[in-house]
Amino acid sequence: MKVVVVGAGVMGHGIAEVASLAGYEVTMVDVSDDFLAKGLEKIRWSLEKFVEKKRVTKEQADAALRRIKTSTNLADAVKDADLVIEAVPENISIKREIFATVSRNAPQHALLATNTSTLPISEIAAATDRPDKVVGMHFFNPPPMMPLLEIIAGIKTSRETIQQAVEIGKKMGKTVVLCRKDVPGFIVNRILMPLMNYACTLVKDGIYSVVEIDSALKYRAGLPMGIFELADYTGIDVIHFASKSIQEREPQAPEPCPLFKELFERGHYGMKSGKGFYQYAGGSYERPSIPREAGEKVDVVSVLAPAINSAAWIVRNDVASVEDVETAVKLGLGWPKGVFEMADEFGLDAVHQSLQKAAERYGTFYSPDPMITELVKSGKLGQKTGQGFHSYVKAEQSYSEIIFERRPPIARIVLNRPHRLNTITPKMIQELTDVLMKVWNDGEIRVVVIRGAGERAFSAGADVTAFTEVKTKADAERFLRDFQEVMNIIEAMPKPVIAGIDGFALGGGCELIQSCDIRIATDRSEFGQPEINLGLIPGAGGTQRLPRLVGIAKALELELLGTRITAEEAFRIGLVNKVVKPEKLEEELAAIAEKLAAQPPLAVRAVKQLILMAREAPMSKGLAAERMFFADLIFTKDFMEGISAFFAKRKPEFKGE
Repeated sequence: MKVVVVGAGVMGHGIAEVASLAGYEVTMVDVSDDFLAKGLEKIRWSLEKFVEKKRVTKEQADAALRRIKTSTNLADAVKDADLVIEAVPENISIKREIFATVSRNAPQHALLATNTSTLPISEIAAATDRPDKVVGMHFFNPPPMMPLLEIIAGIKTSRETIQQAVEIGKKMGKTVVLCRKDVPGFIVNRILMPLMNYACTLVKDGIYSVVEIDSALKYRAGLPMGIFELADYTGIDVIHFASKSIQEREPQAPEPCPLFKELFERGHYGMKSGKGFYQYAGGSYERPSIPREAGEKVDVVSVLAPAINSAAWIVRNDVASVEDVETAVKLGLGWPKGVFEMADEFGLDAVHQSLQKAAERYGTFYSPDPMITELVKSGKLGQKTGQGFHSYVKAEQSYSEIIFERRPPIARIVLNRPHRLNTITPKMIQELTDVLMKVWNDGEIRVVVIRGAGERAFSAGADVTAFTEVKTKADAERFLRDFQEVMNIIEAMPKPVIAGIDGFALGGGCELIQSCDIRIATDRSEFGQPEINLGLIPGAGGTQRLPRLVGIAKALELELLGTRITAEEAFRIGLVNKVVKPEKLEEELAAIAEKLAAQPPLAVRAVKQLILMAREAPMSKGLAAERMFFADLIFTKDFMEGISAFFAKRKPEFKGE
C-alpha cells in the first residue's frame, strides 16, 4: 500500500513514521523542501530513540526510513496513492483546498483521510467528488507514542471506507475507537472541552483557583495532568480555536471561557510561549509546581460532572459505544479509569445532583443527560447498587484493576491497566491480595498464571499518580508493607505461580516476577530496577530477591545503575527461565501450566518450601526437612498412584491426597 501524508509538521511527520513502521511505502508532502527536511530529521531522531529503547531493531528503523520519500508536488504525489492522510493546521479552507486537489488527482479507489481533531469530516468531504471515500483518522500527539486512533465517519462515508480505515489503523499498531457520527469534538475532545470550559469558569468566578483544581484532579482523581496544566502543554491557542470551532457548529454549547480568550490575545499560549495559566523557564518539558494539599477542598465530582454528561450524550446518541468511550479517555487522555467507571464510583446520584447545580448556575447545557436521569430513576447508581453505566457482580468478586479467570485446575490473573502500562496502584494491590488468598484456599486450583494486559508491558512498576493517600512516611511504609505482602503470598503460595512477561517488567513489575516460581518472557521484553534514577530504591523486595536469583554482583549492577536489560540478558543471568516469540507466549504458558497441574500437589508444595528454605537455612536443617517431607510423601495416596501408574505404563492422576 502507498500512503501519502500531507504535512511534515508535528502530526504529519509522526503519522508518516507510524505508517512506514507498519510497512507502508510513504510519501510526505509539504510546501517546501526545508519543511520536509526538518520533518525527516525528526523522524530519524524518533527512530533512533526507538532503537535505543529496543522498541525496534536498527534494521527495522533503517528500513522504515528508506520507505519514506518526500515531495512538494501534491498533485503528482497522490497519483498512485492508496491512502492519503491530511495533517495540516486546523483551517477548514486549507483542508478543503487540499482535498479538492487530492480528489482531482488520486485514483478512484484511494481513501482520503483527515487528521482533524475538531473540524467536520462532512464539510471537508464536500470539497471532493467522492465523499464516500473520505474519513477522519484522528491520531494523537505524538503519533508514534500515543496508542489511540479515532476513526470518524462523515455523513456520506461508506461502511467499506470505515472498515478499511479501521483495518489500516490496527495494522499501524493503534487501538481504534469508532466515532459513528460527525459530531463536533468527536469522542475525546467532546468530553475534554466541556471539562476544560467548566473548570475555567469555576476559576473565573472565584470558586476555585487554577492550582486547587489541578491538584484535586491530579492527586485525588488520578489524572496524569491537571486541566490547566494540560491546556498549557497542548497550547492555549489550540484550545481556543478548538473551543470556537465546536461552539460555532453547536450553538447550544456555552460560550468559551473568557480566560482562554484573554490568554490567547496576550500571546500567552502556555509552555511554548513561557506563560499560560502557569509560568515556565524555558525547559523542553517543564511541569508546574502543583502542591498535593492545594486541592483538598475541591468537589472532584462537580468538576468532572460535565465530562461525564458529555460522555453520556455520546452513548445515548449512538455516536460511540460505552467501551469505545472508556478506551478513548484512557488512551487519548491517559486517565487511569474510564469516564463511566469514575461516574459509577462517584455514584450517579451525586453526578446528577452536581449537574443540576451547574445547570442552575450556568445554563441548560449542563442539565443532566436523559441517560443519567433514567439510570438514577431506575436506582442504577453505579458500584454501590451493582449497576450503573457498567454492571458489577457481587462486590467481593468484582475487580477493576485485575482480571481473574478461574478455570480449574488453572487460574489466571491479569494486571489490567494497559493504558498505563499495567502500573501498580494501592487498589491493584488490594485486589491482588484478595484474589491470591482465594486461589490459595481453592482446592480445585493447582497452578496460577500471572500476566499483564496488552502487548506493551507486564507491569512498568508503581503508578505514582495513583498514590493519592500516600501523604506521610507512615503512609509510604504501610503501602510498602501491603506491596511486600503480595510478593510474600505469591512466593509462599502452595501452588506453582508462573509469570508470563510481554513488554516492560520494571520497578515493582520486576519485583513481582521475582516472587513467581517460573518466568517466561517474550524476546521483546525489558527488565530493570530503575528506582535509583528517581532517588529511590526498590521497595517491594527487589533488594532481597534479585540477589538470590542473579547473584549479588549482578543485582548491585542493575540496582545501582538503574539500567534496563533485554530478555536474552535476563535469561543469561537467571532472571527468566525461558524466552519465546510473542506469538508463542500463550502456547508456552499453557503447556507449562498444564504440565504443572498434572504434578502431585503435595510433592509440589514440599519442593517449593524446601527450595525456599535453602536460601536461608543451614544445609543440616534443610536436609532434615527434606527427610521429613520425603517420609511423609511415601505414605500418601499420590505416591501409591504414581507407583501404580509407573508399572501400568499410564499417566498418573494425582489428587493431592
